Amino acid sequence: MSDIETVTSLAQTLLLAEPDRALITPTLIAEKVKLAASLIQKADAIPVDQSAVTRELIRRFSRWIQKATTLHNTEGHIDWLSSARKNGWRYWKRYQNYLERRLPDRVVASLDDSTDEILGALEDPRREGAWDRRGLVVGHVQSGKTGNYSGLICKAADAGYKIIIVLAGMHNNLRSQTQIRLEEAFLGYKTSDDGKAGTPLGVFEFDSDQKINPNCGTTRADNGDFNRGKANTFAAISPEQLPWLFVVKKNKSVLTQLLGWIQSDRVADASDPADSKRKIVTHLPLLVVDDEADNGSVNTGEVPLNDDGSIDEEHSPKVINSLIRQILHTFSKSAYVGYTATPFANIYIHSKAATKLEGKDLFPEAFIVNLSAPSNYVGPARIFGRETTEGRVGGLPLSRDIADHFDPKTKSGWMPPKHKKDHAPAYEGQDSLPPSLRDAIYSFAIACAVRVCRGQGTQHSSMLVHVTRLVDVQKHVTRQVEEFVLSTRLKIKTGIDREPILETMLHLWKSDFLPTSADIAAISPELFEDARMPTWAEVVAVLKQVLDDTIIMPVHGTAKEALDYSDKEKLGLKVIAIGGEKLARGLTLEGLCTSYFVRTTKMYDTLMQMGRWFGYRPGYVDLCRLYTTPDLVEWFEHIADASEELREEFDAMAVRGLTPLQYGLRVKSHPIMTVTSPVKMRASETLKLSYSGTLVQTVALLRKKDALQKNLDAADMLIARMGDGKYAPRQERDSTDDVWAQATLWRDVDTGHVLSFLDSFETHGDATSAKSQVLADFVRKMNAIGQLKLWSVALLPAGASGRPHVFSTGLTISNFPSRSGNLTKDGYSIGVLTDPSDEAIDVEREHWKHALEMTLAEWKPDPARGRRTPPTRPSGKKVRAMREIAGGTLDRPVLMIYPLSPEQVPKREAVAEEGASSGSTQTREPICVDWSSPVIAFAISFPSSETGVKVDYEVNYRYWEQEYGASE
Repeated sequence: MSDIETVTSLAQTLLLAEPDRALITPTLIAEKVKLAASLIQKADAIPVDQSAVTRELIRRFSRWIQKATTLHNTEGHIDWLSSARKNGWRYWKRYQNYLERRLPDRVVASLDDSTDEILGALEDPRREGAWDRRGLVVGHVQSGKTGNYSGLICKAADAGYKIIIVLAGMHNNLRSQTQIRLEEAFLGYKTSDDGKAGTPLGVFEFDSDQKINPNCGTTRADNGDFNRGKANTFAAISPEQLPWLFVVKKNKSVLTQLLGWIQSDRVADASDPADSKRKIVTHLPLLVVDDEADNGSVNTGEVPLNDDGSIDEEHSPKVINSLIRQILHTFSKSAYVGYTATPFANIYIHSKAATKLEGKDLFPEAFIVNLSAPSNYVGPARIFGRETTEGRVGGLPLSRDIADHFDPKTKSGWMPPKHKKDHAPAYEGQDSLPPSLRDAIYSFAIACAVRVCRGQGTQHSSMLVHVTRLVDVQKHVTRQVEEFVLSTRLKIKTGIDREPILETMLHLWKSDFLPTSADIAAISPELFEDARMPTWAEVVAVLKQVLDDTIIMPVHGTAKEALDYSDKEKLGLKVIAIGGEKLARGLTLEGLCTSYFVRTTKMYDTLMQMGRWFGYRPGYVDLCRLYTTPDLVEWFEHIADASEELREEFDAMAVRGLTPLQYGLRVKSHPIMTVTSPVKMRASETLKLSYSGTLVQTVALLRKKDALQKNLDAADMLIARMGDGKYAPRQERDSTDDVWAQATLWRDVDTGHVLSFLDSFETHGDATSAKSQVLADFVRKMNAIGQLKLWSVALLPAGASGRPHVFSTGLTISNFPSRSGNLTKDGYSIGVLTDPSDEAIDVEREHWKHALEMTLAEWKPDPARGRRTPPTRPSGKKVRAMREIAGGTLDRPVLMIYPLSPEQVPKREAVAEEGASSGSTQTREPICVDWSSPVIAFAISFPSSETGVKVDYEVNYRYWEQEYGASE
């Protein structure tokens, strides 16, 4: 441990001794740091930077984290975890002490609580008889899930679980990185090929009793995964004495060998009473921790049904899923906990699927835990903000549009979206990097230099280059980056031709770094903290040092490429990591500052996992940059919104005490949460969806003149059939009344009129949920059981653009609302159509307040999701739920019609500055040439309903492959 780490740890211990946390001020922190430094400082040593330690401790003591939210199924479960049971636990205690030197005490306390929650939802390993518990933990990308399951493993070992298997992804580099983390957090020693404990490390410092050292059947080496030969070296050691840890890949060969060892006479102690040939383990409780549980573990094969709807027990699941389940099925006492940030695929696992050979599938029937992230976590919601009718708001200005990697006209360029393994990257015919990637590398060098100036020079700094999944092409990119960095290093070092480089960097400094840091200080001062901006002269003074220290690391999948930051713990590693899929899942890039990313998959779960730039950026978030395409930014914005909705739904169901099965059914029927691979949904042609309790919006609009006229005619006909409505409706609220000054509201509209509108309206073929014919089918099915017979309909023309339009009834609208978006090949894509208040246009004050009360009951602050202050208006979800509860005149859907401006409002309007190589220019142009009438869009707010009525939603697998990319 370095002197600065020792001073930090000691000062934190002194501060934690304060009985009143309110007294821990920056002044007191500085005093304790000074005292700690005086206690450890040697006369001839370099003085510790006390101001840097003080800043770090101010950050730590200002962080907080919300309690995790959980859905439980207690059927067959016996509560067992108590404070008394935890007395004398040593694995957890030493890990807790280890964490307290690095993390705020409140974050460690939260991890203690959440791991208690998870362990307590499993079964007592001392419990007699057979039992099986399966659960899922949902975290955020790069938010500390490894730290959480390390704590769970420590506690499970303390409690009496004897065999602990960690399924650590699909590739060697992630497996090795996970092994290293668990050596530090659980084992307390560096593993070696002979099976003996090697160099002490990590938690060993806090409890050096080697008698409690767990055994480990894998090592951190490139060939350190499990194999039967390695198992023979520890044949004489009994798992009953000390727990065994296995960190393995999700690989057929590895899992087959592990299963064989488990079923051998050395481990298995009995035969299955129902099948004497099947060996089982009755005396050793098993815990399986599945990292990235949505990747590789989910059965992507068909699950055939019998005529009575039951699962065919003879079907064969996919090989990895089969082997994981066979391992679990071999133990009479087993627990499975999946960890993921993208649970879409896991929710689609059939809850009743089981086979004779494999036993149950991996649906998390026992529990789902939704982890909160600490207040300093920078996740999708914080980076990309939230979508409103005025565009996205609240995001951090960290992304930079790039377009020079590909020429859409010629379908060629340095890195076109579709290329083969023999592609040779070339920019304008030259074997060189595009200007945008050169800028990104310069940006990384500047970020590293500023971190040095801020006293963070010994901390890790990384850059990600993720442009292709093909290893051969990655090798070309690696060579080009190496040549560019070497050339830059030599020019800065020798002074020959360095002025053009410094001029380009100075331009980035003035046009990007200085204004961005100022913006972030204004938008999120709690993230910017007191990170000072040095002078340009100070930056230039350390550039040579930064470039000398920068290494280029290809990451293709071997453990040798696992980015072992621990080897550079005292100096700080500065690395440009170049890879593809091996960088996409689970691999942690410490101190990630700059990302250059042009992958094109659009599946929510795959894209979200590729977001290595999410995470913790203490004292340098303003230096981080994401260089990517506008399309990918739009998709990341979309998945940020979808993930937020998924978490909101989870919180709502947890308050109601519902189970994982009920949550799974709810998500499966959700029209937005469908973007994972169809093979993971096991429904490659048809999904069953319900629109109850949802808001459906036409955010994909057509541009064809005949379609625009058809939709305008449909709206005109509906208005004519409804007769007179109430103009400029007003609803009383607590403070300021809601007034829709230019709107018209119709009540008690017959469902037949609305169905005629939906039947006549042409929606875009690429719409993910707002398909008029599917909606009409759902309404008719609800009508058949006596629901949705009467509607509220609102025409909402509030805006400031367009010429007056007169409907056939004489109803005139003088202004059209605008929505920002992007022109597509045959349509116009917008973000959000509906203003949040519009769903309550027919809701009076009493019911509006009730919806607000329900909203506040489920709300909790969560900075990672952009939630800091309690809402003052009810959420649309609670307005829809309130309609079901209120009944009477409110138990009805609301159809909202928006006559949009035919002028396109660009989603991004950036102009490339002179001298900058990246950037984009967009001009305002009409949605459709020679079309000046309003473009009709609509939204429907469906009240919640427990009827379970669903409709078929067709998914064309070939289209899915073309649009979203192949399953990964």
